[in-house]
Amino acid sequence: MSTNRICEMLGIRYPVIQGGMAWVADAELAAAVSNAGGLGLIAAMNSNGEQLKEQIRKAKTLTDKPFGVNLMLMSPFIEEAVQAVCEEGVGVVTTGAGNPAKYMEQLKGAGVKVICVVASVALAVMAERMGAVAVVAEGCESGGHVGDTTTMALVPQVKDAVSIPVVAAGGIADGRGMAAAFMLGAEAVQMGTRFLTAKECNVHPNYKEKVLKAKDRDTIVTGKSLGHPVRALKNRMTREFQAKEQDPATTPEELERMGAGALRRAAVEGDVKTGSCMCGQIAGLVNSEGTCEEIITGICRDAFALLGKE
Repeated sequence: MSTNRICEMLGIRYPVIQGGMAWVADAELAAAVSNAGGLGLIAAMNSNGEQLKEQIRKAKTLTDKPFGVNLMLMSPFIEEAVQAVCEEGVGVVTTGAGNPAKYMEQLKGAGVKVICVVASVALAVMAERMGAVAVVAEGCESGGHVGDTTTMALVPQVKDAVSIPVVAAGGIADGRGMAAAFMLGAEAVQMGTRFLTAKECNVHPNYKEKVLKAKDRDTIVTGKSLGHPVRALKNRMTREFQAKEQDPATTPEELERMGAGALRRAAVEGDVKTGSCMCGQIAGLVNSEGTCEEIITGICRDAFALLGKE
């Protein structure tokens, strides 16, 4: 298979990055993706430094391949997480939910390659100026926190605006999606929803089953009034949240309380009725399980066949 700047930069075989999904992307999933030739990511989410170090060290026992950490910049423990990444010698991080400027020099000084997840051209340009080695252009089709622009529209505009490699994310789960992303100018793809059904993924079986049964119109975006919209599968929680969000009498604090802990309830406890099953619009195409190796090699094989590459 042809290599590119992303593969060479990160030391991976396939141009596939696993999304840093909170309460899902643990050491075991990250290691499995990396062992399969992609770049696995551990989600730092709201972990403190010691908790993150534990996951990093566990991943090191499971793979000798490159893996990274996804830093959620709005975490109350972000300083500890950045320090943990630097101390443990993690080679690459992806950043989201905030501006990484404050931590760029510390990360780069420790030899960490920083890849910023962006939802606009302006953010991509800013990331390049700060020293990011690549950007993930994430369209609103993705699961979890989303922007406003679709992957189809965002990726080529970001590609034209920066000189660093662009990774496409949002609405990609098979070889056709990867091939389309490459035609738009991306040099790799990031997938989250597709890895929710990986056999090595430790998300609760109830969550996994709900993804496997999802149809094309089974996701919804809530939280726009709070300034941080989230895409998840429709259930009782999203219906109640939407109703409250449309009620002028509802305060932002009340909505924040409704959302607190909802992802953990679904991903860890298996409560797919009152928990938040964050998931992308492509879930309707994800209808089978598979190992990380089967997922990655199958998608890349199909994509490169469509592109006429080996």
